[in-house]
Amino acid sequence: MIETEIKLRFESAEAARRAIDALGAAPHAARRLQDDALLDDDAGTLLGRRSALRVRRDGGDGRVTFKGPVIPGPMKSREEIETSIGDGEKVLRIFGELGFTPRFRYQKYREERRLGGLIIAIDETPIGVFVELEGPESEISQAAGRLGFTPGDYVRSSYRTLFLEYRQAHGLASDHMLFTS
Repeated sequence: MIETEIKLRFESAEAARRAIDALGAAPHAARRLQDDALLDDDAGTLLGRRSALRVRRDGGDGRVTFKGPVIPGPMKSREEIETSIGDGEKVLRIFGELGFTPRFRYQKYREERRLGGLIIAIDETPIGVFVELEGPESEISQAAGRLGFTPGDYVRSSYRTLFLEYRQAHGLASDHMLFTS
């Protein structure tokens, strides 16, 4: 499956909620902490292929996802293969035995809404608040426009890339994007 998405920066989670609610989006999933780990081998094989292997712990649920290289275009599109898993810690151990260990961890509080074919996620991260629009390109463009954003505002970067930029700009020493409390 090809996943298409963009992120939009918001000043606060409340501002994001008000804007998304004004679109008429319906609640889809309640706010919860997601703890993600990007895995790779010692040679950085997946990073070299511009691909990612992620294990997500989402409350009592877990998911494992492979993401292929980004396809050039106005939005972030890439192949995504995902399935639910039981125990995220056990899956991390299995991948570790195969040589794939966590290289970057990141956390966010996420809540989701639905609007037509879109999933709209409000992500509160240690580096700011982002709204992620995922679905058909035409619906993403329309919703982004209704929110007051233009294609020049679209954030196509991953949370890893955004964190590395933030870390450099703010002189942080941490290698992971985690909440401190």
